[in-house]
Amino acid sequence: MTKNNTQNELQSIEPGDGFTPIRDLVQTFVIPSYARFDIAFIKGEGRYLFDINGKKYLDFASGIAVCCLGHAHPEIAETIARQAKTLTHVSNLYYIPQQGELARRLVHRIGPGKVFFCNSGAEANEGLFKLVRRYGHEEGRFEILTAINSFHGRTLAGISATGQEKVKRNFGPMVPGFRHVPFNNLKAIEEAISPATAAIMIEPIQGEGGIHPATPEFLYWFTGTLQ
Repeated sequence: MTKNNTQNELQSIEPGDGFTPIRDLVQTFVIPSYARFDIAFIKGEGRYLFDINGKKYLDFASGIAVCCLGHAHPEIAETIARQAKTLTHVSNLYYIPQQGELARRLVHRIGPGKVFFCNSGAEANEGLFKLVRRYGHEEGRFEILTAINSFHGRTLAGISATGQEKVKRNFGPMVPGFRHVPFNNLKAIEEAISPATAAIMIEPIQGEGGIHPATPEFLYWFTGTLQ
């Protein structure tokens, strides 16, 4: 797509539109939970994004890692449109074939088990916290060890699990049951495990705390540790 073609498509926007009205609209009605760049995107195509002025950007952020298949792929758009015309949502109170089929494919690729579908990473982590507490409840095991500089979401339990003070500031008291240990330090983890410990939560690569990959030895150690 050329810049001229993009600008022609942008002509369908109402006269007078531009970055400043969009910014003002958002700042007036949206809670400022994020610090935003001074860019207003209105279109995506493949790996590229286009702003209100028709400028083209290579999208390295991918919607914070949720648009890995790119923008406006015709097959994805057609599939979404077809499903929207068929059935939008009925909740987990009923059976739908697509949910079962997707779960089957995931299990086939990942390994034995079952799938818990979530709306967000934070919700997935909350589900894990509850699962851990239920698993260890009868033995009084509830504690989860996480790493310093980790990031596990922005819910109250998520920031409690996170090993960074900056995300906890002004939100105390934290949810109890989380302790933080040095990343990539097996000795520190072994010493931190107590009779109350039910799980250890580790990111293979710390992103929010800096690009810190776990060593293979560090990850391999976890197999069977808390059985």
